[in-house]
Amino acid sequence: MKTTKEITTEYIWELLSEVPDPEVPAVSVVDLGVIHEVNELQNGSWDIKMTPTYTGCPATNFMALEIQSRLKKEGIHSKVDIVLSPSWTTDRISEEGKRKLKEFGITPPQEGGDVSSLFGKGPDIPCPRCESVNTRLISQFGSTACKAHYQCNDCHEPFDYFKCHK
Repeated sequence: MKTTKEITTEYIWELLSEVPDPEVPAVSVVDLGVIHEVNELQNGSWDIKMTPTYTGCPATNFMALEIQSRLKKEGIHSKVDIVLSPSWTTDRISEEGKRKLKEFGITPPQEGGDVSSLFGKGPDIPCPRCESVNTRLISQFGSTACKAHYQCNDCHEPFDYFKCHK
């Protein structure tokens, strides 16, 4: 299918906002902040610069393929360049992305740093369901390396926390 819309940078960003993160499909690659740049090339194709959340993230190549597939559906040729600089940080997650993470049951990154250790106290990590900060760390690693696993002591629900990455 070829788009009848004018292909602009804004339109490319709009299409990219429809590409879900494969590990957290409630959040797009744009909400997650992994897309750094969108540039039109002289030949009419588009160059997308993407930075993975973690070096060696197993979802990186899949995200690049999904981006190209989404654009190809509109008849848009593209290439995705994986760049490591500037590095991705959780500060790049949009406010909308943080809201979507919470709705999905994942506590977004919290001010004050990373997860607490098993022996020390870090920032209060609120439960995404009941918002209680009476929570405890179960494991430094949750369903993926970028998340830690917690449990709420009030509602007893387990949940993932998207770790700060600065």
